[in-house]
Formats: sequence, C-alpha cells, structure tokens
Amino acid sequence: MRLLFIFTILLITFTSVVKADENTFNLTSSEPAGSITLSDALDLALSANPDLSVVTREREAINGVRLQAAARPNPTISTLMEDTRNSTRQTTILFDQPIELGNKRDNRIKSADIRYEAVNADIAIKKSEIYGNVLSAFYDVLAAQERLNLAKSSLEVAKQAREAASKKVLAGKISPVEETKSKVAESGIRIEANQATSTLNTARKRLASMWGSTYPKFQKVEGQIENIHEVPPLPELSAMLDNAPAIQRAKLEIDVRQAQVSIENTKRTPDLTLSVGAKRNEELGLNQAVLGFSIPIPIFDRNQGNLQEAVSRTDKARDEFAAFKIQLETQLGSAYERLSVARQSVETLHNEILPGAQSAFDAAAKGFEFGKFNFLDVLDAQRTLVQAKSQYINALQEAHQASAEIKRILGDAMPEAAAKP
Repeated sequence: MRLLFIFTILLITFTSVVKADENTFNLTSSEPAGSITLSDALDLALSANPDLSVVTREREAINGVRLQAAARPNPTISTLMEDTRNSTRQTTILFDQPIELGNKRDNRIKSADIRYEAVNADIAIKKSEIYGNVLSAFYDVLAAQERLNLAKSSLEVAKQAREAASKKVLAGKISPVEETKSKVAESGIRIEANQATSTLNTARKRLASMWGSTYPKFQKVEGQIENIHEVPPLPELSAMLDNAPAIQRAKLEIDVRQAQVSIENTKRTPDLTLSVGAKRNEELGLNQAVLGFSIPIPIFDRNQGNLQEAVSRTDKARDEFAAFKIQLETQLGSAYERLSVARQSVETLHNEILPGAQSAFDAAAKGFEFGKFNFLDVLDAQRTLVQAKSQYINALQEAHQASAEIKRILGDAMPEAAAKP
C-alpha cells in the first residue's frame, strides 16, 4: 500500500509538470540536418526564438494585471470592547466596505487593457525583428556559400594552370619562374578558400541562433541569391510607416501614459467607507444597530505630485514619438537608398563587367595554351574575374541586407506580395 501511495503521488506530480509544460513557449526546434529553405528558417525562428518567448511571458504577466485591475476593495470586519466587566461591558462589531468613487476601477481596467495592447505591439515588433534578422542571416549564409563555391572553382582553375605551367617548364617552353608564380597563386587562392569556409561556418551559427541553437545541424541553405525581394517605391513605403509595429507601439505608449494620468486624477477623489454593525450593551441589556460612514478630507494630500509626474511623462512620450518617427523615416530612406544602389551595382556587374572579365580570362587562358601569353597575363585575368564575381556576390548580399532592414522596420505593414522574390 505504501509503494502504491508513493507511485500515485509521483504520477500526479509528473502529470502536473507535463500540463504546465504544455503552456510554456516552445523553445525546442526540429531543425533538419540537411538543407533548409528561407521558409524553414522563418518557421523555426518564430516557433523557438528565445527573445520572442520573453515578450510572450510579459503578455502573460499583463493578463494578471488586467485581472487585478478589475478587483474591488475588500471589506473589513472589526470589533470594539468597552469595559471588561461583564455587567457593564459594551461590545461593538462593525463591517466596513470601502466604495471607490471617481471611476477608479473603470480607469484601472482601461489602463490594463491598453498595456495589454502595448504588449501585443511588442510581440509584433519582435516578430518583425526576427523576420528581418532571419532574412539577413539566411542570405549571409547563401552569400558565404557562393563565395566558397567561387573560391573552390578558382582553386581548381589555379590548379589546372599550375599543372599546365609545369608541363611547359618540362618541355622547355617557359621559364621555371612562371611555374613558381602559378604555385604562389594557387596557395593564395587556397588561403581564400579556407577563409571562405570559416566565414560560412560563422554565418551558419548566426542563422541557427535565430531559433536558439548553439550549433547548427543544417548543412546548407537553399535559395536563389540573385532573386532580390521587390519592394514598393519609397513614397509608398513611407505611407506604410504609420502602420508599422514600432510606430503603433509608440502611439500606445502615449495612451498608456494618458491612462495613468486618468488614474492619478481619479485618486484626487476620496473614497467612501460605509460601516454597518451592531452594539451590545450589557448594562442596559440592549442590542443596538450601528451605521456610519467615513471619507478623507483632501486638504493636504490631493495627489498633486503623482498627477504632475503622470502629465509630464505623457508629454515626454509625445516628444519621444515625434523623434522616433523621424528616426524611423530616416532609417527607411537609408535602407531604400542602399537597396537602389545595390540593384544598380548588380545590374552593371551582371550585364557589363562579368561578361567582359570572363571573356578576357578565356582569351588569356587559350592564348597561354598556344604560347601567345605568359602566365602573368592569365593570373591577372583570373584575378580580375574572381574580383568581379566577388563584387557581384557582395552587391547581391547588400541588396538582401537592405531589403531585410526595410522588412524589419515595416513588419506586417509591408504587404507579403511585395516581399516575395
């Protein structure tokens, strides 16, 4: 029986823990071990981001504030005994009920509701930040993968050039100095490949941290880095700014402060306390009803200091909102300008520079095979091509970073159709 009792207690405890755990925020992620897409990364981050869990806990706390705001004052019961002798003793029992005047309870409830809306706005802001950060981190990984592929292909070309130079040296067609140059070039590109691998590992860790993982399980990301997200023109983006989560939160902060002004203002109205009771007079043998009320006289303390503080903080919130809106408009304009410049760079590199660099390299490589060019010409052409491809990747990455910043600022105010590649 004793073992059965202990087992029952353990089972009840385990069940309670499981039920409590069901109400907690999911901080575990089902990260795939192979490749992930942008959609996978966003789903993982929104389901297991630690920062989002913190804001969600705050909303749970505000629910408690709303519950407490609706509570009414508790009644009190008291007793008073006059004289301790049985024959002459008088005993009074009083039941006191405070009654709030000046709409105190309604204003508390309104303030709590506004604070709840503000926390919901905080959650929307955090989701926008997560969305933008995941976009930024995802395309950092994609760009790092492209740089590593570029380094590997360059290394393969350098290896082939070094082997070709070695054969020409053995055949006595070129100087051994050319072979030495080819080996030096191959070693330099191998160093760049190692650096690209390190950069990729760092980018993968940053992306995995978006869903609380300290070590990434995924091996690579799948996406088209050349597909830059389309965004509306700047005037349309500026018009969307009024509905951005950060702007909505700043407006709600003014409402929160104004609600506090209303609360402090109602405190200037004193509360009434009604008293109902009975008095037993042993000397006369009588039971007497006792009725009364009490109300403070607001002569010295009229809550003037707290009211002044609340009004000043409301004015401060308005000033902060004006400054914050200007700051966001500046950030939005800067991000849009970055995106425009990056797009122009991508188009120029793709349509003009890359084709020319590739053509020059192909001509130099073929000429080297037929002995028309020396290896230095091939090395210069290869370096120019690699540099152009690297600039192309950098421009694409900058475009995605600027697009992510715009999404981070506007959040859900930016239509999803405009954010799709």
